[in-house]
Amino acid sequence: MKHVVKTVEIGGKTIEFDTGKYAKQAGGAVICSCGDSRVLVTAVTGNAERPFDFLPLTVMYQDRNGAYGTIPGSYFKREGRSDERETLISRMIDRPIRPLFPKHFRREMQIIATVMSFDRDNETDVLAMCGASAAMYISDAPFSQPVAGVRVCEIDGELVLNPGYDDWEKATINLVFAGTADAITMVEGECQEAQEDRILDALELAHQAIKEIVAVIEELHAEVGKPRIEVAPAPEPDAKVAAAIEAIAPEAIRAAAATEGKHERSAALKVARNEAIAGLVEGVDDPDEAKAIAGDAKKVWKAIEKASMRQTVIQTGKRIDGRATDEIRDIWIEVGVAPRAHGSAIFTRGETQAFVTLAMGTDLDAQRLEIPTGRAERRFMLTYNFPPYCTGEAYMIRGPKRREVGHGALARRAVLQVLPTKEDFPYVMRSTAEIMESNGSSSMATVCGTTLALMDAGVPIKAPVAGIAMGLVKEGDDYAVLSDILGAEDHLGDMDFKVTGTTEGITAFQMDTKIAGVTREVMKKAMEQAKAGRVHILGEMAKVIAEPRSEMSPHAPRITTIHIKPDKIRDIIGPGGKVIRSIQDTCTVKINVDDSGRVDIASVSGDNTDKALAMIREITQEAEIGALYVGVVKRIVDFGAFVEIFPGTDGLIHISHLAHERVGKVTDVLNEGDEVLVRVIDVDRAGKIRLSRKEALDASA
Repeated sequence: MKHVVKTVEIGGKTIEFDTGKYAKQAGGAVICSCGDSRVLVTAVTGNAERPFDFLPLTVMYQDRNGAYGTIPGSYFKREGRSDERETLISRMIDRPIRPLFPKHFRREMQIIATVMSFDRDNETDVLAMCGASAAMYISDAPFSQPVAGVRVCEIDGELVLNPGYDDWEKATINLVFAGTADAITMVEGECQEAQEDRILDALELAHQAIKEIVAVIEELHAEVGKPRIEVAPAPEPDAKVAAAIEAIAPEAIRAAAATEGKHERSAALKVARNEAIAGLVEGVDDPDEAKAIAGDAKKVWKAIEKASMRQTVIQTGKRIDGRATDEIRDIWIEVGVAPRAHGSAIFTRGETQAFVTLAMGTDLDAQRLEIPTGRAERRFMLTYNFPPYCTGEAYMIRGPKRREVGHGALARRAVLQVLPTKEDFPYVMRSTAEIMESNGSSSMATVCGTTLALMDAGVPIKAPVAGIAMGLVKEGDDYAVLSDILGAEDHLGDMDFKVTGTTEGITAFQMDTKIAGVTREVMKKAMEQAKAGRVHILGEMAKVIAEPRSEMSPHAPRITTIHIKPDKIRDIIGPGGKVIRSIQDTCTVKINVDDSGRVDIASVSGDNTDKALAMIREITQEAEIGALYVGVVKRIVDFGAFVEIFPGTDGLIHISHLAHERVGKVTDVLNEGDEVLVRVIDVDRAGKIRLSRKEALDASA
């Protein structure tokens, strides 16, 4: 194979595509690198058609510990199943690539992106996306055109392309864009209450960079690209069957589509379709012929149903459920529905319903993460669950799907922007969302429900956050932007655009398109309409709870924070953790001590907290010069007595300070075990304490 290297400069950094040297048995293999980050991406297409009714494409992104010089922390000492980061990046690669294949192509395809080297100045997610596009485009797969991805961050007011991790903490916008040479097709990321116009500026900057990367991938293909697999056109339905269905379907679909309710509407459409098919197969004796007629009829019916609903929206501005294009479904809300949860809410919008609980804990409850940039701690967690009953189905639950992980991550990013800092609110928090009903936009219901649960729990968030899912129907130059889309509108439309935020600005953003892309004009219209919808939803939420409660749940732990000197930490911990365990067991509290000397004490009982505080202060207190203490004599020596003035701290009473008169023997005045009143007269640099009994006698006289 010919070894080819192509480069392009983006944001002052050089991205390199290297092919023809590694993984040569794959259909396409590219190493995409920038700085010291390198990702090997392979693309393989199977040889045989498979009996699927979907495009059989799988994408797997894999971090490797060796790539960033660490050893896995598990007992097995090897990488296991995909973690959240790997799952989210796999989804990010899949979403812009999948629409660029023929919909009826049925050979299995697989993209595997493996990190070879990780440099924290150059994130590997966008490199993997660009590499996946290049590997697939130079392979024999019927991939229509290359895509590319870039990250755009706003740092100190400037939009920056592909910054490193160290700059992310300062970023007020952090978005990943993917697109073709023609348009942006995917957006994913978070913002700190960004304005809509600034997002559009970021989009334009990203697209300029994407076009440059796509041009280089085209050059790579021109030199080493393989001939494409020829894909026959999708088989056309029988002309007679098509004509018969076209004569019946439009009116029947309009009548059935007017039925209220998701399941009722679906059932009415199915009944109408089956009645039409029954009429066509009546009198056909050959089962195979009847099956073929039914299959063709279903295809034609589905196409007419899609066209009918899209044309209705474009021509009349009315949607499947009768709403106007910018109308939000009815909303009802309850908070405090789970008495033992620290905060809870039910958010219902139309036929989508989320039940959300919030639990609060201490630093010991934080999630520990092992990621390429090092070990990290997550203090706010959000779990999104999509059980089968929420859509009226029954199937085996086998753990969270990629979709659930993705929706949970989006909702978490949305709310994270308004949470208080650890210094202001030392709690670790976990939100759990159970989708109880679903008909569009359950991830956005999760955002709203989590905000409500946080306020119900008394968490001092900066501002409430709401989310809304937008759709698009585009026919030629005509288009309609849809607010608060139904599941069917998501399926039949051209764009799924989710935006979350406060009344002041956007906090998270996700967009996918099924068409070549959208223009700035369409995006601006969608964002303006989304803002109006978001503000409306926030208004409905405020009618139930407008701000965080002033008091937390009686079942929530109260965290009291004190600061001690770092050299006293060992005294609280004790040998093997003996002392801190004793305090926790005795007082029924949780205690967390960090290296700075910060001590957090958590308990649902104020009395228990006070008891633990007293024990800690007793252990960590320090002798003050001039202060009086009642101590216990621990040891007698010829020149004086060692007295413990508080646990773990003792000082020396020199024989000359035992009494006003001359003392011949220490035991004439004190014996081991005696209690004695003493005054601290000196503490030297080494921490040694000098005590005086005679000055204490003067003070007590």
